[in-house]
Amino acid sequence: MEYGSIEREIRVDATPEVVYEVVSRPEHLRQWWPDEAEFQPVPGATGVISFGDNATPDPHVEPLTVVEADPPRRFSFRWVYDAASAATPTNSLLVTFDLVPSGAGTLLRLTETGFRERGWEAAVLEEHYRDHVNGWDHFLPRLVTYVARLVAIS
Repeated sequence: MEYGSIEREIRVDATPEVVYEVVSRPEHLRQWWPDEAEFQPVPGATGVISFGDNATPDPHVEPLTVVEADPPRRFSFRWVYDAASAATPTNSLLVTFDLVPSGAGTLLRLTETGFRERGWEAAVLEEHYRDHVNGWDHFLPRLVTYVARLVAIS
């Protein structure tokens, strides 16, 4: 198995403008992905996302650096790096959401790269890769459900 990148495509029944907001704004991210998100959705901005709620004694916190913010087409960020360092292509993972109009909806293409570039030993690489595969397979359907609720109430 190749552990270089993760690619997913999912159709969302909302315009690219709506989907862009849902993948780039912390208040929307919290509804389908991390438990907390704190950052500005502008290139170069840094912040954090965390997994685990108030009942979790030790939430998992990840630094995040916004790389690209091109509404309503693309949003990307780097994460999974040491908070004491700046994110680079060799010390972090890059997540990119590409949004393509598809009829009345949007085709969301997620790509996560940088696993091999991290230089992890094989077992660590495989563990991180599988964890992220499982994570995106769990969270992307939640995004679709959240957008459907959001569109229904607007």
